[in-house]
Amino acid sequence: MKLLLILFTVTMTTAPLYQFNSKSANDWQIIDDRVMGGVSQGEFSVNDNGIGIFSGEVSTANNGGFSSVRMSLNSDKLTANKNFILKVKGDGKSYQFRVKTNQYAKHSYIYTFETNGDWQEIKIPFKKMFASWRGRKLDMPNYDGSAIEEMRFLIANKKNENFKLEMDWIKVD
Repeated sequence: MKLLLILFTVTMTTAPLYQFNSKSANDWQIIDDRVMGGVSQGEFSVNDNGIGIFSGEVSTANNGGFSSVRMSLNSDKLTANKNFILKVKGDGKSYQFRVKTNQYAKHSYIYTFETNGDWQEIKIPFKKMFASWRGRKLDMPNYDGSAIEEMRFLIANKKNENFKLEMDWIKVD
C-alpha cells in the first residue's frame, strides 16, 4: 500500500478595510485639542497619488497636546481576523492607531507605533490594543474584533512639534 502525502499551502490573504483615494478627504474629520481649549491644528488631505496626508502642529499651550483624524464606519465584525495592517510613511514620530467598537463609546482601543521616515507596513495585533479613555488605561479586555465603528490616527507626544503621516491603506488579516 502506497502512502500518498499531499501538502497544501494555505496563503493568508489580507482584506482591505480602507483604501485612500481622491474621495478620501471627505471620509475623515480632524479632531484637535481645540475641543478642550488647546491650540493644536491638524489637517487632512489626499494627494494626486491617492495618499492620505495627516499633518499639522501639536502645541502643549492651554493644556493641549494632541491632534487626530477619524473616520466613522458602518459596524463591521472582524472576528475572523486578528490584525490590522497599516501602510504608512511617517516622520520618525510616534502615532496611535485607535478603534472604537461603538462610535458613541467613551473609550477607544489603542496601539502606539513608531515611524521611521520610510514606507512601512505596521502590523497591529488586536490582542495588543488596550482600552483607554482620556489617557487612562481601563480595566477591560483588549480589542477582540467584534465590531468597529470608528478608526482614528492620533499624535500626542507631550511636546510641541510639527508632524506628517502619509497613509496608503488599512487592511485586516
